[in-house]
Amino acid sequence: MKQLFTTVTKALCTASLLVMAACGGGSSPASDPGTTAIPASNAQYVVFAWNDLGMHCLNPSYDTAVILPPYNTVWAQVVKRGNPPQVATAGLTVEYRIVNNSSSATKRNFGQFWNNVLALFGISLAPNTGLNLEDPAIHNGLAGSMVLKSDHFQANGIPATPVDDNGVWNPYQVAEITVKDASGTVLAQTRTTVPTSDEINCAKCHLPSAANNNNPFLDILQKHDKLHQPPDGLLVPKQPILCAGCHGSPALGTTGPGDSGKYLSAAIHRAHADRLAPDGSPATCFDCHPGASTKCNRSLAHTNVTGNCTSCHGTLRQVAYSIISSSRVPWQSEPKCASCHGGIAGVDTGTTLYRNAKEHGGIYCAGCHGSPHAMVPSREASDNYQALQYQGKAKSMGSCGVCHAGSRGAGADGFIEKHGPGGQPTACNVCHTAVTSSAPGSWPHQFQWQNR
Repeated sequence: MKQLFTTVTKALCTASLLVMAACGGGSSPASDPGTTAIPASNAQYVVFAWNDLGMHCLNPSYDTAVILPPYNTVWAQVVKRGNPPQVATAGLTVEYRIVNNSSSATKRNFGQFWNNVLALFGISLAPNTGLNLEDPAIHNGLAGSMVLKSDHFQANGIPATPVDDNGVWNPYQVAEITVKDASGTVLAQTRTTVPTSDEINCAKCHLPSAANNNNPFLDILQKHDKLHQPPDGLLVPKQPILCAGCHGSPALGTTGPGDSGKYLSAAIHRAHADRLAPDGSPATCFDCHPGASTKCNRSLAHTNVTGNCTSCHGTLRQVAYSIISSSRVPWQSEPKCASCHGGIAGVDTGTTLYRNAKEHGGIYCAGCHGSPHAMVPSREASDNYQALQYQGKAKSMGSCGVCHAGSRGAGADGFIEKHGPGGQPTACNVCHTAVTSSAPGSWPHQFQWQNR
């Protein structure tokens, strides 16, 4: 995959970053010849697309204990290039398809989700269609149309699984995003990562044995029954069990801690904060959050071999007690970029999460920087696709670093002298057809010309 992607990106842009605005159209991967990447300089429109969380987890099976369904959400924002550029929605349709992945229900044990979805979620679904917490009447499949949401388009609850049509397990599936006008003419096209992993290593602590039919999820229910004796009856006879049925999970639309009085995130993190696995090792983030192979936090500036999860989120104990003490709500109160990147205009988004926040020109943070846990440059080639397609280098969209190694340029005066009207093209030309303002205050984060 990575070798294939390198071939694609070489076709997208020449070796010289200074001619990125004249970059020619690239050919698609040989395994999917129907797609042609459209670089910004050749297009009237550009489209930015991203996954809302940077990683979605799902169960490997749905007949015992169930934490999360197959549920992936993709956002897209269309920009009409110009001077100035404009966010565009009128008269446009945006379509998506998961590349080389046309079925989820026929792979591994994922079909159990559709067999048990009525018991788990109280709704019947056709195979290969998903839940939708935001638009309950719309059940998206692995291809379809995105819904206009004010200034962007969304496809919620795509039931993607980490196995493609060749039977290859890959937690970094890819979606092709296509923008069309009212006549059906393609205006813009790109690709984005649809991350989804079933790599939950419950077996590290809940060892498969004859007593649990070699099923770690059954061991979880058995131990839960023994330790907690649920007031509504034992869980084992009621399989399948949705954990969020008792423990509230805002990820699944719950607004409170649920009948148990404890959020699912608090219960799981607290239960594993001090316990050791049978081999004497403690629980780690990548035991439950995917995982040893997936390594879901992959932004090169924000991660290390352990995932660097605790630097932003805290330890298991800290996560648990921040929720138990009511100082935060899981999924709704998350780390802020300003915790590390303070003093830069627009970085502190207040109570708005990074994934919902907008800045320069009304463009969402993730549109320029990438999905949470996958901000460019990313370890995974598919996360870097748009940056390479539009500006020839895996940097945040519009970054001076596309051409200027180690700096953000020579200050406002130097920038205008070099790149003003009729000057050399820049990464700003992804959206802007000309640079006419000499006021850095109007530029992304006021471009404070700092080395970063």
